[in-house]
Amino acid sequence: MSTSATAVRHPRRRPRTDARLGLAFILPATIGLVAFYIWPLLRGIWLSFTEYNLLTPETFTGLSNYQRMVGDSIFWNAVVVTLEYVVINIGVQTIMALAIAVLMQRLTQSTFVRSIVLTPYLVSNVVVAMLWLWILDNTLGISNEIIQALTGESVNFFSSTMAIPTIAFINVWRHMGYTALLIFAGLQSIPGTVYEAGKIDGASEWTMFWRITLPLLRPILALVLIMTMIGSFQVFDTVSVTTAGGPVNATRVLQYYIYDMAFGRFQFGYASAMAVGLLLVLAAITIVQYRMTRAGQTDLD
Repeated sequence: MSTSATAVRHPRRRPRTDARLGLAFILPATIGLVAFYIWPLLRGIWLSFTEYNLLTPETFTGLSNYQRMVGDSIFWNAVVVTLEYVVINIGVQTIMALAIAVLMQRLTQSTFVRSIVLTPYLVSNVVVAMLWLWILDNTLGISNEIIQALTGESVNFFSSTMAIPTIAFINVWRHMGYTALLIFAGLQSIPGTVYEAGKIDGASEWTMFWRITLPLLRPILALVLIMTMIGSFQVFDTVSVTTAGGPVNATRVLQYYIYDMAFGRFQFGYASAMAVGLLLVLAAITIVQYRMTRAGQTDLD
């Protein structure tokens, strides 16, 4: 009796080495998070209230950078160009990825097919941009060789009117497979009995797609839209390689304008203010999307 009572009063404690081991495992990730995310974020917020050009110490200027941003016509042009890219990229990429995912679900679930679909995503943005720049070049590109042979005319895919749709097409080609696999994973979580019940009720494939597939895919589609939205607002590599913001300012997206101000003109304070503004916009859009799409809920419950 006394032995059991003692065991109850004094439960066995885990040795402190377990806690120390756990801290040792998370320490590298914590250092990386602080060094590469939290500190640059705080530093950027501070610089947005200063004037800084690397050659002289930063000078606190209050809200002057944000006031300049409101009256900067090039900044607002960059916002419009970015929004145009975002709409094209998200719309085309989501529709095509959804179609590919449904086809893989219905026709084949081969691992080989999935690896082929994912292949473009495994290539870096810079390499993809250079590849399509060579293909679509106005004078040397193979695409214009084919078009000239068929029509006798060439097409300037990077002209002021076609540059943004072309850049959106390049990024859709690269990211579409990854997005399709995310949606495909969501399709795998839908029970087959739901579709069997639909067939018994006489529902067509089209009806089941609209009444069963899309509603049950809402959480994964919300995730895809949020990820695609954030990535679209941060487009930079493709623009830098293909057009460098031109012709004129036709492809000067917001991220490229921030880069140009910081590392081209060394106006780090103003560039930081625009980066903070972009951060706030993305945070607001993400919160609104999450709430409107009810991403944390599923109709399978």
